[in-house]
Amino acid sequence: MLYSKEIEVAYTPQVLVVGGGMAGFASALAAARNGADTLLIERGGVLGGMATGGLVGPFMTCFNNNDDGKGRDEQLVRGIFDELCLRMEERGGAIHPSKVEGMTSYCSYLWGSHRHVTPFQSEVLSLVMDEMLLEAGVRTLFNVTLSDCVVKDGRIDAVIVSMKEGVKAIKAGIVVDCTGDADAAFYAGVPTILGNGRGTMQPTSLFFEVGNVERGAFLGELEKNKAQLNRHGANCFSWIIREKRKTGEWDIERDELGNYEQNIPGRFKINTTRMAGVDATDTEQISSALIDGRKQVWQVFDFMKKYLPGCEDIQLLQIATALGVRESRHIVGLYTLTAQDIMTPTHFDDAVVSFAYALDMHNAHGGGVTFTCVKDHYTIPYRCLVPKDCDNLLVAGRCISGTSEAAASYRVMPACCALGQAAGTAAAQCVENAIAPAEVDIGKLQKILIEQGAVIKE
Repeated sequence: MLYSKEIEVAYTPQVLVVGGGMAGFASALAAARNGADTLLIERGGVLGGMATGGLVGPFMTCFNNNDDGKGRDEQLVRGIFDELCLRMEERGGAIHPSKVEGMTSYCSYLWGSHRHVTPFQSEVLSLVMDEMLLEAGVRTLFNVTLSDCVVKDGRIDAVIVSMKEGVKAIKAGIVVDCTGDADAAFYAGVPTILGNGRGTMQPTSLFFEVGNVERGAFLGELEKNKAQLNRHGANCFSWIIREKRKTGEWDIERDELGNYEQNIPGRFKINTTRMAGVDATDTEQISSALIDGRKQVWQVFDFMKKYLPGCEDIQLLQIATALGVRESRHIVGLYTLTAQDIMTPTHFDDAVVSFAYALDMHNAHGGGVTFTCVKDHYTIPYRCLVPKDCDNLLVAGRCISGTSEAAASYRVMPACCALGQAAGTAAAQCVENAIAPAEVDIGKLQKILIEQGAVIKE
């Protein structure tokens, strides 16, 4: 079927950011603060992506990996991310990660890579994000869906979007793809790899929130069984789940209840549902996973009420409207980050992000997880944000150029925010100097990032 229509060029920003999740928010903010006329488009009605629509929380650790108790803790993700955390805390919507320790209710009683997480309220996050972008002069358009990219001479000439007014075109000097699924890059013909390249991706999930938990009984049961905790894959309440699996009263492919208390006592984000084998670039599979996820939410909620101490009168507050996708497309960039780069770690002269979350590989075909902590920290090079075969595109977030194993670390939200800040800052530099992303002066980019609060370690 051939469909042809002349469409209007609705906007001509210097920088267009596609996707308003953590990476997109930081990218747009950084681009605007560094002088670029910036437009952010988001397909939903709220900023935050997985942190709001997906109800994913807390923010995983933004600190280095040191558990020796010798005071060598260092916050690695600062800049825009830290400003966001502090602003939320001022509004009563978060606890700063420096104040949160491991083996507590805030991190589901885990230690490795779970020290210094950031409990937050999703609704407060969205409000603070709006404020920060407005202050910086970013134009944000909601309910705008990316439909295609028109490519000419190796550049994105126009981004095609669907709006309430109809199909429109946006022409931008630099496009930053923060869609999570590398949609803009894919539509522009950039080579991408789906999952591990062999059709396998980490499983999806659907978060939900509960309130009115009687903390004394709930946490008392966990404290009483603390010797059985700090076990990735079979942690909180695993002793109850094991018994109920034998009787057929638990059939979800998880052996624990992932429960993360927010800064409101007795209000928890629950990460326990699991839908494996889902290709998050396929609409029918996404739809089926959402339906299945909501069924599992009811199962988990009823289980909690029936069997977990302190949950007799819990309330179901909300269910995520966005599927929790851990992995889909990865772009092929100028460099592909590997698990070995993370674990060694490799030194990169063009490093723009420092991070330390573990390689968190969820079993693609069912329950369980392989969790491997890193050595203090690692860095991500700028080249991973620069795709091949497109001269005016940058990519930030979980879809940067990396292997499936490497992405199991940097896919979490503090890293996505840091990657977004790096991409947005580079985009502004491209506009200012009329250059392509591959031509960015790395030394100057690093200097600006550090001046604006980023941490770039050796």
